[in-house]
Amino acid sequence: MTAVLPSRTFEREPAPTADTRIRPSVAGTSWGAIFAGAVAAASLSLILLVLGTGLGFSAMSPWSDRGADASTLGISAIAWLVLTSIAASGIGGYLAGRLRVKWSGVHTDESYFRDTAHGFVAWGVATLTVAALLSSAAGSVVKGGAQVGADAAGAMTQAGAMGIAAMAPGVGSADGGSLGYSVDALFRGDPSAAPAGETNDGALRSEATKIVGSSLRNGEMTSADRSYLAGLVAKRTGLSAADAEKRVADAYAKLTQGIADAQAKAKQAAETARKNAAYGALWMFVALLAGAFVASLSATFGGRRRDGFD
Repeated sequence: MTAVLPSRTFEREPAPTADTRIRPSVAGTSWGAIFAGAVAAASLSLILLVLGTGLGFSAMSPWSDRGADASTLGISAIAWLVLTSIAASGIGGYLAGRLRVKWSGVHTDESYFRDTAHGFVAWGVATLTVAALLSSAAGSVVKGGAQVGADAAGAMTQAGAMGIAAMAPGVGSADGGSLGYSVDALFRGDPSAAPAGETNDGALRSEATKIVGSSLRNGEMTSADRSYLAGLVAKRTGLSAADAEKRVADAYAKLTQGIADAQAKAKQAAETARKNAAYGALWMFVALLAGAFVASLSATFGGRRRDGFD
């Protein structure tokens, strides 16, 4: 008896279609294109910054009636900074988008996002590179602005607490300072007349300098010091007591006014330094923000051009 085996039917597997075919995985980030765009952007930034520096120095002049004024130079520097950021970032972003690999089967929205990200990352790398290259110069500028404010504040404090140091750097010297000049002026008399008594001019002026200097540090001259100093002036010059006291009061008022003027100038310098630092930081933020936007937008243009040739 012969057994009959059931027959088998072998069916051929269907050929893979476009939807079922496994696509090779392609990285979504083209670092080569990003670094190429960043290098181009950083190089162009340095070139434009050097050019702007040269143009700025050529527009300046040590003479007050020549060259551009500080306001014009400041506006020009801000405009050039923004222009540099936009131009360099635009070139870098476009190259980052144009040089990236072809993304097969990627949705248009995803491709647009990736190109935008490529431009932004290229801008970030270029910005960090320029900041690293110019770290010493940028640090000097920032420290210089802070130092200006600190020096101005220090000068203001010193002028208030020790007005003698701010007004008379050469106190005690034979030829120095506003205080020395004022003390000498106290003892001026008629050149044709002899002194009223035998006095030691060096010791007399030294004592008067100490009295006036101590009064300036304390913020006022006591009545006892005023009367004693007026007596010294009267003895040395032959003036009446009333005239000597008036001379002392006038000299002290002049010195006090000078210290007040020094304080006002110090406050103005500190305020100017603060405003300049604030404006510089704000405009730097605007320039960097504009650069980031232009780089991202330019990368999308470069990416579309890249896809259009395939």
